[in-house]
Amino acid sequence: MAITDRYDKLTETEIHDLLRNERRRQVIKHLQDTVGETTLRDLAETIAERETGESPAPKNIRNSVYNSLHQTHLPKLDSRGIVEYDSDRKTIRLTEDARSVDVYMEVVTPYGITWSEYYGTLGILSLFVVFAALIGVPVISRIDPVVWVSIFLFAFAASLGYQLWTDRWMFLHAVFG
Repeated sequence: MAITDRYDKLTETEIHDLLRNERRRQVIKHLQDTVGETTLRDLAETIAERETGESPAPKNIRNSVYNSLHQTHLPKLDSRGIVEYDSDRKTIRLTEDARSVDVYMEVVTPYGITWSEYYGTLGILSLFVVFAALIGVPVISRIDPVVWVSIFLFAFAASLGYQLWTDRWMFLHAVFG
């Protein structure tokens, strides 16, 4: 059975079941940031470091993550066609079908907030600053509202550029296949 055939049979509930586990989400995120394939050892070390906040993570934690990935999470993702896991060589790579689960994953900035929260906050801040400039709030009104709008438009453009750059491999793969 082709990978696409396996994926086509996934329901929204099954996708949520796959993504409900933090380690499986971490696997997908790590592979999205990696070009090509990675090893189980590198993946386990990265996830263990994220979970503990220590670099390197304690050996018992690395071993625990390694075993849970090898025995549970990677076989499950592989059977659903999200990753290709070679359990003999201990290599993992993201499949084409993994792009389809992106819709269900919360996109988070490197600083721990979602991009939607970031853009929402920037939008509300820009609205208040421009409004304050229009009604004559001291200090803020010294700068023309058009300049404030330009500053915030630049901030949005720079933020979007940064977001696209950090997710460039996923973006380029989606656009150019």
